[in-house]
Amino acid sequence: QVQLVESGGGLVQPGGSLRLSCAASGIIFSIYTMGWYRQAPGKQRELVAHITSGGNTNYADSVNGRFTISRDNAKNTVYLQMNSLKPEDAAVYYCNARLVGPPYWGPGTQVTVSS
Repeated sequence: QVQLVESGGGLVQPGGSLRLSCAASGIIFSIYTMGWYRQAPGKQRELVAHITSGGNTNYADSVNGRFTISRDNAKNTVYLQMNSLKPEDAAVYYCNARLVGPPYWGPGTQVTVSS
């Protein structure tokens, strides 16, 4: 059974930082492309960043230079370091594991950016 469990969300002030984690089980983690998506109220889910099995990364323009995705294959975990957070970064953040066929999703973790 595949499980993706996100953690690390919470309330942060504008300009602050958060580090999200996603622990995966039930898959051969190292061969999967791992991604972070987010969905704000009333908006479509959008890609934030992804990292391939080879370590190549890609970021949405809106977070490039502020967010960093990384993975630890020994811990079956993908991270999203979020710096210089803005109110528009507030959303539910979802972890995604993709290889072939439909991707796997975690339940999400809420990020709130507010003073």
